[in-house]
Amino acid sequence: MKPGVPIEQDDTPGAETAATRRSALLVSTLSSFLTPFMASSVLIALPTIGREFGVDTVVLGWVVTAFILAAAIFLLPFGRLADIHGRKRVFAGGVTLFTMASLLCGLAPSAGLLIGFRAIQGVGSTMMFGTGTAILTSVYPAGERGWVLGVNVAAVYLGLSLGPPLGGLLTWHFGWRSIFFACVPAGAMVLGLIRWHLKGEWAEARGESFDGVGACLSGCVLVLLVSGLSAASGAGSVGLIVLAAIAFAAFVQWESRVASPMLNMELFRGNPVFAFSNLAALIHYNATFGVSFLLSLYLQELRGLGPQAAGMVLLCQPTVMAVCSPFAGRLSDRVEPRTLASTGMAMTATALAGFAFLGGETSIVLVAGNLVLLGIGYSLFSSPNTNAVMSSVDKRAYGVASATLGTMRLTGNLLSMSMATLVLALFLGRQQITPALHVHFLQGVRITFGIFAVLCVGGIFASLARGRVRFGHDSGGDGV
Repeated sequence: MKPGVPIEQDDTPGAETAATRRSALLVSTLSSFLTPFMASSVLIALPTIGREFGVDTVVLGWVVTAFILAAAIFLLPFGRLADIHGRKRVFAGGVTLFTMASLLCGLAPSAGLLIGFRAIQGVGSTMMFGTGTAILTSVYPAGERGWVLGVNVAAVYLGLSLGPPLGGLLTWHFGWRSIFFACVPAGAMVLGLIRWHLKGEWAEARGESFDGVGACLSGCVLVLLVSGLSAASGAGSVGLIVLAAIAFAAFVQWESRVASPMLNMELFRGNPVFAFSNLAALIHYNATFGVSFLLSLYLQELRGLGPQAAGMVLLCQPTVMAVCSPFAGRLSDRVEPRTLASTGMAMTATALAGFAFLGGETSIVLVAGNLVLLGIGYSLFSSPNTNAVMSSVDKRAYGVASATLGTMRLTGNLLSMSMATLVLALFLGRQQITPALHVHFLQGVRITFGIFAVLCVGGIFASLARGRVRFGHDSGGDGV
């Protein structure tokens, strides 16, 4: 079969049936709910996990970081494999792996094994996220894409919304392990829907070769970078970061000359919309992912709230995101994404600057209000930015474009967690948070939020620099 023709599908516009589109939206939406639900639930459970296993904030950070690191390493490779061998096939494999790893996490007898199983869970998650958006973009025309992507993003934020209260409820009444067990039947349900309702397959790059060297180099970049940041200080840390920079340069050089690259560098060189939209995403996720991690510790360790109460406070941000994202996505079909996303980035920077002034007696209502502002800014940025990325490339690059954007998100999340744990380690050392260390903990939290706010201010300029996006044809904006 020639490249560019979906398996079992006609390559003419609108060939997919309405039933196929509905099934794709349902399956993608459900899977998009699962992993953020897991992520936000685990964040609420971290203090309880730390007390059970007797570990410090650095180890607790790795319960989150291991998941993100594994997902980031494999996102681009699986995005490319999905373009070559079939997006539904990779997607279904990811749901299976995620479901099995969730069960293992719930049974983990030690912090070390929990971190290992979380890494496996991250691989399954990346197989889902790296293909779900690409499947939606494959079956929906450009004029409807903003709304559909907005619905999909809303499912992500709904998962983030329900994670804190339900995670806190499960942790309080049944223990933290119940969070992982709850995802097992949900994953099985998604697998059933894929098998019986999602018809057809999509593999526009079928027949092309896979770039194994590029996959290894990109993985080395992330491992070296995160290891260097986690080392906190000293020559070893600097050396690892330098090696990460060298590996990145080698990756760019290799991808620029290999016949079938995992990541087509021309997507960046000849397409400013694609390049600057991804840069803006990297900055935005770097500045925002660590917020829930820091506030979960702040609310429970310093303010004395239980998992349920802390979850209800953190609920404010993702609830607003879930409500606003479909509207922001639909609006991005009519208004330039550059305008909407830059406005959202500015609102995010304002909210993060507010958190830089947190105190031991700051009103919980004020914290919740600032989370609402952060949620609005996040919504205005995320859906329009995703629409800009996916509408700036042609069909055969949808999988790689989706995976590239996902890599920016996960790399930003990794950097956010690395920065947060690094700053806390500098102020607390390798110790558990105790009342005697609350002053130092609060100083670390404030400084981290200040860094995040400055990053977002820089992100506004990256968002504005992307230029205009031309909609109205199925291959996207400027296309490559």
